[in-house]
Amino acid sequence: MDLFGTAGIRGSAETRVTPELTLAVGRAVAAEVREAAGRDEPAEVVLARDGRVTGPAIAAAMESGLASGGVRVLRAGRLPTPALAHASRGRYGVMLTASHNPPTDNGIKLFRDGSEFDREAERAVEERVAAEESPAPWDEWTEAERVDTLGRYLDAVRAYAAGFGDDLDGLRVAVDCGNGMSAPATPAVLRELGAEVVTLNGNVDGHFPGRGSKPTPETLRDLRAFVADSNEGVERPGRPGATDESGGDAQGFAFGIGHDGDSDRIVIVDADGDVVHEDTVLALLAERYTRESDAADPVVVTTPNASGRIDERVREAGGRVERVRLGALHEGIAAVRADAAAGDDTRVVFAAEPWKHIHVGFGEWIDGVASAAVIARLVAESGLDALREPIAERPYRKVSVDCPDGAKADAMDRLETALPDAFPDATVDTDHGVRLEFPDASWTLVRPSGTEPYVRVYAESDEVDELVASVEAVVEDAVAAAE
Repeated sequence: MDLFGTAGIRGSAETRVTPELTLAVGRAVAAEVREAAGRDEPAEVVLARDGRVTGPAIAAAMESGLASGGVRVLRAGRLPTPALAHASRGRYGVMLTASHNPPTDNGIKLFRDGSEFDREAERAVEERVAAEESPAPWDEWTEAERVDTLGRYLDAVRAYAAGFGDDLDGLRVAVDCGNGMSAPATPAVLRELGAEVVTLNGNVDGHFPGRGSKPTPETLRDLRAFVADSNEGVERPGRPGATDESGGDAQGFAFGIGHDGDSDRIVIVDADGDVVHEDTVLALLAERYTRESDAADPVVVTTPNASGRIDERVREAGGRVERVRLGALHEGIAAVRADAAAGDDTRVVFAAEPWKHIHVGFGEWIDGVASAAVIARLVAESGLDALREPIAERPYRKVSVDCPDGAKADAMDRLETALPDAFPDATVDTDHGVRLEFPDASWTLVRPSGTEPYVRVYAESDEVDELVASVEAVVEDAVAAAE
C-alpha cells in the first residue's frame, strides 16, 4: 500500500481520501498512539481541518476512527495547519487538508510533537491500514472534547516575530488569504504587531471562489495589481512615512502576501506587484538566521530544487547548506542532528523548500503565518528592496511534464541513465531525483511530483531556456517509453 506522498495523503474526496479511508487511517493512527503511550506519552490526538466543503464529513470519519481506536480526541475545529502543528506539541495531531489542491480534494497530515510524521511512521500507519486494524475494546472508546487552540498559537507567533527586525508601526501590507485558513491568522498577527492590513479573499470558503488555492503569479493577479496600483507615483524606500511626488504621505503598500488553503505556503509580492522569487525569499531568511545564530556550525536544510543563491548567502553569513528530498525537511533536520559529533556545536537554524519555511527556533513545522510576521518586521527594518539587493538572482525556471502516476518509477529509472548520457560534462546526484550540476554552476533537477501526475524539471542558468528545452526533451522521451 502506498498512501503517503510528499505531503501526507491527498486526493479526491470522492475516490481517494474518502470517509472510508479516513476512518481506517484514524484507527491505524490510534493504534500507533496507544502503542507509543506505553513509553509514557499521552494517548491523545488533536484533530483539526481546513475550510473545505468536504471537511466536516472527513473530520467525522477521522474522529470515529480515532475514538474507536481508543485514544482521547481533542477537536480543534478549523485551523491553519501550522496552528494544528503548534497544538500537537507534546502529543499527536491530525490535520485534514489538501493544502493548495483544488476544492474537490481533501487530505490527511499527521504530526507528532510538532513535527510531521517521518517515512518510518507513515509506513507503520500504511501497514495497519492494509491489515485492517481492529477497533479497541468497546469500553475503551472515547468521546471527543472541544479545544480552542488558535489564540495561543497567534500569541506565540507574535512573541516570536518580535525578536526580529523593527516595529511595524503602520507598515501597509496587503494579504490575499485565498479564502483559506490564513484569514483568521495572518491579518490578525500583523495588525497586533502594528501593521495596517488590507485583505483580499479574506473569508473562509471551501469553494475557493476568489482564486485558485495555490498561490501563483497567475492566481495572485488581483493582489499584484492591487499592490502595484497603490504605489503608482509613490517614491518608496520601503518604509511607512515616505512621501509621494507631491510631498504628501505615501499610501502605497510596502509589499503583499499570498497564502494557500492551509497557510503553510507563503508568496511575497513586491511594491511593483511582481512576485519575489521563492528562492530569494528563502535566501534572505536563511542568511538572517545564519548571521544571528551563535552556533559554531550553523546549518540550513533545504531541498534539491532550491537555488544556488541560498548556498551563496548562507556561506557569506558563515554557515552551510544540507539538502534532503522534497517534502522531508523534518527528516533533514533530524539527520543533521544525528550526524553531529558529541560536543560539536552544529545546529539547524532554518529549514525550507520553495514557498515553505520551518522556523526552527519557533517550532519544527512549516509555517507561513510565522514567515509573514518575520518578513514584515524585516521589511519594516530595512525595506524589501534592501533585503533583496545582495542576492544574485540568476534565471530560474520550473516546468511540468505530463506523466501518469503509474509510469513515474519507470521514467525516473530511465532518466538516471538518459540524462547523464545527454549531458556528459555534468556532475550527477541521484539521491533525490536526478540533479545535474555543470562546470559553470548551472544546474537542473528532474523529479516526480508526489501529489500530481507530472515529472518536474527545475533549472537555473544564464541560458535557462535552452537548458530547460534540452532537459525537457530527454524527459518527454523517457515518459513516452515508460507509458
